[in-house]
Amino acid sequence: MKLCFLVEEQYRRDGMPVEVIRRLTSWGHQVDVVRPGGSLLDMTEELRTGAHDAWVLKTVSGGPGLTLLEAAAAAGTTTVNDARSIRGVRDKALAAAIGRSRGLPLPRTYAAARPELLAEIPPSEYPLVVKPADGSSGRAVHLVPAPDRLAALLPELAGEGLLIAQPYVPNPGTDVKVYSVAGELYATERRSPLHPEHALRERRVPLSAEVAALAARVGAVYGLDLYGVDVVLGPDGPVVVDVNDFPSFRQVPDAVSRVARAVLELAARTDTPAPAPAPGLDAVPGPDAGPAAQRTEPPAPALPVTLPHLPGQVPVTVGETA
Repeated sequence: MKLCFLVEEQYRRDGMPVEVIRRLTSWGHQVDVVRPGGSLLDMTEELRTGAHDAWVLKTVSGGPGLTLLEAAAAAGTTTVNDARSIRGVRDKALAAAIGRSRGLPLPRTYAAARPELLAEIPPSEYPLVVKPADGSSGRAVHLVPAPDRLAALLPELAGEGLLIAQPYVPNPGTDVKVYSVAGELYATERRSPLHPEHALRERRVPLSAEVAALAARVGAVYGLDLYGVDVVLGPDGPVVVDVNDFPSFRQVPDAVSRVARAVLELAARTDTPAPAPAPGLDAVPGPDAGPAAQRTEPPAPALPVTLPHLPGQVPVTVGETA
């Protein structure tokens, strides 16, 4: 099989995906590596239809790789993950709208183009978790305990672009991270970025049936095959607080070989459907679903998202349903 891996500059020496590339090569597959952040790209040549069986990308916030992956998908090339699905989780405001409209347990989400607009959020929503809509790896995530603490944070938030704010979900100070390798689920527990006082290294933990079912639903809703879900165990049950395409897969046993095999199985899919909305919840593969499980959900309804259009408009709430 011939594959093209898009390796962002941040991951040039990272085990995921570099070790996966080496493993695939050792198995006799041809892997071309493109560095979209460090190369002049001839788009016509790079996107020749049929040159590769699939393109693979581990995204980074603001990186150029996703645009190239989307171009490959538009040209009819299979991508891992599905390029349309990656965009749906890379933008956390969009991800919240998609998830809540499909019934996933996500916090109410506010979006603000400028930090000062966050002051319009009702005091009853505090404490708030504020972070960039395109953030990753826990960068610039803040817990704001009360409205009077917001002003001091505004200079730090300036320049972060679109921001989201969500009511804090009370929890024991740890997150459950569920990794999905094409339907195989693995759970770890780790310290929450909001609770640095907890001295806990990420470790494997048993995966409850409730959290496993939720993680499988997340994959179906967003149309992802290789992904991670951050879950907090709140007073009313598990709540999804973040979704990542192609995460690190830390603590997953034999992660390199598992991910490499999944890439091959996903690349072998012969159907490359026309662009469509992310799949819905009608047919959800279970935690033991096969790596190349095909989904046949009907197209999802339009999302109830209202975008701000006036300079002084208050933050818009995304993902609300009637």
